[in-house]
Amino acid sequence: MKNKEIFKVFFREKPSMMLVELKNAKSEVYASSLAKHIDCTYSHVVKILQEMEREGLINFDKQGRLKLLTLTKKGQEIASRIDDVRGLL
Repeated sequence: MKNKEIFKVFFREKPSMMLVELKNAKSEVYASSLAKHIDCTYSHVVKILQEMEREGLINFDKQGRLKLLTLTKKGQEIASRIDDVRGLL
């Protein structure tokens, strides 16, 4: 439990966990499924994802009415480093 608390000190939990969840996903990820996995509202997830897209961390790939989420190379690198730091704590 203490490790989790110190992780929150260094990183905003939800955005960080969104990137890690995308990195570790075994299947396609959509905003609604991501919101459920990280226990966050859909609207909050979409707002964060839009910021991440502007920063070049993720891509939205439209598939019909749904938008598939994928990490960019930069997003993959950052997610890996966040996961590494989390593992060290």
